[in-house]
Amino acid sequence: MLGGACTYIALAASYFTTVKIVGVVGDDFAPQDTDLLASRGIDLEGLERAPGKTFFWKGKYSPDMNDRETLQTDLNVFADFQPKLPESYKKEPFLLLGNIVPALQRDVRQQMPNAQFVGGDTMNYWISDFREELLKTIAGWHCLIINDGEARMLSGENNLRKAAAKIMAMGPKILVIKRGEYGAMLFDAHGIFMAPGYLLEQVFDPTGAGDSFAAGFFGSIASDGLDARHEYDPRVLRRAVIYGSVMGSFCCEMFGVDRFRTLTREEIDNRFSEFKAFTHF
Repeated sequence: MLGGACTYIALAASYFTTVKIVGVVGDDFAPQDTDLLASRGIDLEGLERAPGKTFFWKGKYSPDMNDRETLQTDLNVFADFQPKLPESYKKEPFLLLGNIVPALQRDVRQQMPNAQFVGGDTMNYWISDFREELLKTIAGWHCLIINDGEARMLSGENNLRKAAAKIMAMGPKILVIKRGEYGAMLFDAHGIFMAPGYLLEQVFDPTGAGDSFAAGFFGSIASDGLDARHEYDPRVLRRAVIYGSVMGSFCCEMFGVDRFRTLTREEIDNRFSEFKAFTHF
């Protein structure tokens, strides 16, 4: 079924701001999937089509949904992907880099030298096998979004507070550490903010929840009209963490991207209000 970091991010962020995507698909990519993206007002000029099959991933989750085992990864057309940004993209103020090879992330960043707020994701594979390349890449970011295991791996520290300090010294002045069902932590110049996870009655599929979180976080910031004068406003960032948690929770409610086919902005704002209610004291 339809998946991929770019897909989850684009669909989730489209509830907050105009989204322009850069990615590659094969000639097997279904027209109805393109139509879904277009129906959300997502700019597809940067979507490249190449002969061959689209990237494919297959995995299996543990009974508690907190761990997953990768069973199959086929890079297909993604193996030779060299992102080329349309001219209409290059002056955008916000850039969110999905979980890809650090060298490609840095290449895209260099194509948008005037971006005012740049952030992205990475994973254990890049941290362990491409560490030096990754360090050069994240040094030019404002924000890094990773999970707790990745934070410990990148920093070499088990204590997350110590890990955050080390990672922020690498370049990103804003760090979000995702903790699955246990919520998320924001570290910035103003201190630490911690948000709980949303308690779902049933988790159908956590695939894409992290990407949806990043989309809610960045989308909320973009909708606030963030610019260089107040990009580290703690109120903006903390609200963004909650919207990230909201979007991640909706993603888990159905398989694949299916929840985003019917999700409304009203539902998003109602769940945001629920977060305010159960964290207020």
